Amino acid sequence: MKNPVPAQPRQGRRARAASPPNGQPAVAARKESSAAIAPDATSALGPRLRAVRLSHGIGLRELARRLDLSPSSVSQIETGKTQPSVRTLYAFASEFRVTVDELLFDRTQTAADDAPSAEADAPSAGAGPGLALQRAEGRPAITLNSGVTWERLMFWSDEDVEFIDATYEPGGASSPDDDLVRHNGHEFGHVLSGRLRVVVGFDEFVLGPGDSLSFPSSTPHRLSNEGAETVHAIWVVRGRRGAQPTHETP
Repeated sequence: MKNPVPAQPRQGRRARAASPPNGQPAVAARKESSAAIAPDATSALGPRLRAVRLSHGIGLRELARRLDLSPSSVSQIETGKTQPSVRTLYAFASEFRVTVDELLFDRTQTAADDAPSAEADAPSAGAGPGLALQRAEGRPAITLNSGVTWERLMFWSDEDVEFIDATYEPGGASSPDDDLVRHNGHEFGHVLSGRLRVVVGFDEFVLGPGDSLSFPSSTPHRLSNEGAETVHAIWVVRGRRGAQPTHETP
């Protein structure tokens, strides 16, 4: 794999990803384990995942096989005993051709709870984008044990776009270090602070504050923070529907 290089437009310069400091926890492991999710997303996540699976007539063991998980892991996720990793959420969404936003948040309820009556003309669930205002307070969020936090930046569920405020703690990653993920759609990322390592196929970049990157999500990719500073970024995924989940070992 090529040495990390800074994202364009900083051409001609080499960048070296920082190594995790001594004592730094290892990057996300494949094993599913507990994660803290904001109260507005916690209670319904497991049952929603189970309902989607049943609506497609897929058995628990068959889904576990497709997602490369054990049946007990899927069962614990659906019953709320553990929370899915970033990788598993994306794999689940791809398997059933839904957006991650639909899995994490109830469209109707969140729109009703978040929409300010006098400050936005909020579109109904499933409607196209209209005039809308999302306040920072009470923004739906999910924090996973892999060191990644997502905050939803819109209060309706757009079927074609996911608009996310992403935070990667030191050592945090979108998938295990030997596992690249690919899915349908196209990604656009912009780093606000910290340094984010992005592997896209055989290319590797280290994005710093102000750097942006775009790539087809069908190319195996992985995002990670291997430095000592927390990474804060804005991420957009367009056209997530329609792909089968896959993972690649470099």
